[in-house]
Amino acid sequence: MKNIIYTFLIIVLFGSCGEYQKVLNKGLNVDRYKMAVELYEKEEYKKALPLFEKLVGPYAGKPQMERIQYMTADSYYHEEDYALASYYFSKFIANYSESSKVEEAAFLGAKSYFLSSPKYSIDQQDTQKALNAFQNYIETYPNSKLISEANNYYSELITRLEKKDFEVAKQYYHTGYYNAAITAFDTFNEEHIGSIFKEDALYLKFKSSYELGMNSILNKKEDRLLSAKIAYSKFKKSFPESKKMKELDNMIKQIDKELVKYKEEISTISQNNN
Repeated sequence: MKNIIYTFLIIVLFGSCGEYQKVLNKGLNVDRYKMAVELYEKEEYKKALPLFEKLVGPYAGKPQMERIQYMTADSYYHEEDYALASYYFSKFIANYSESSKVEEAAFLGAKSYFLSSPKYSIDQQDTQKALNAFQNYIETYPNSKLISEANNYYSELITRLEKKDFEVAKQYYHTGYYNAAITAFDTFNEEHIGSIFKEDALYLKFKSSYELGMNSILNKKEDRLLSAKIAYSKFKKSFPESKKMKELDNMIKQIDKELVKYKEEISTISQNNN
């Protein structure tokens, strides 16, 4: 009995595959359209896509094309090919701006950019595209039922960009390029006001200034140590209750001692010259 069932299933399987290939390669366009829609509705997106591709030319300019373009974009989305999904959603919106599916396409197109963008890296092209897409969605559909989700994605994308800039500055600090680190942290704090990384950015900016000042040549030491004290004051003003304050207080004492030592050295040099 089991052998009969298995044989029947194999016949059905090969029969369905044979029918699919027949329609795909030699079928009438109306049959391809019917099968593509059926496969799409069964969530067999991978099989539906080649059929949709065959229909682009024959149905260009026809009413069915609106549905074909949307289902093509949505199929790529479900197949996790987010680059093509975002492309086809954008194309759908441009071609069918009055469609009832435009709002959904705008959201899924933005989400496709979001899903294809890295958590953070030097190249944030897709992240910027996703930001622009979500910003446009939020402004266009402020009353959408998806607005809360869109805002969450937008916030996460902002954090990704902040993380990228913060990591660049942090890398300068860890590799001992303190001048570059100070500049990078200053730029970060100007461009990302209210960032979740602000405390660490101010903290590492001070430490970069400290290292630069404490290890500086004599004719630059005072200015750099005083700059470090300014960096300390900015951190303390912004985060007076920070757990890092004890460490920074100890470091500022070392700076004050170094300034005293600097003045003594300058005085000695002045006396010797006289």
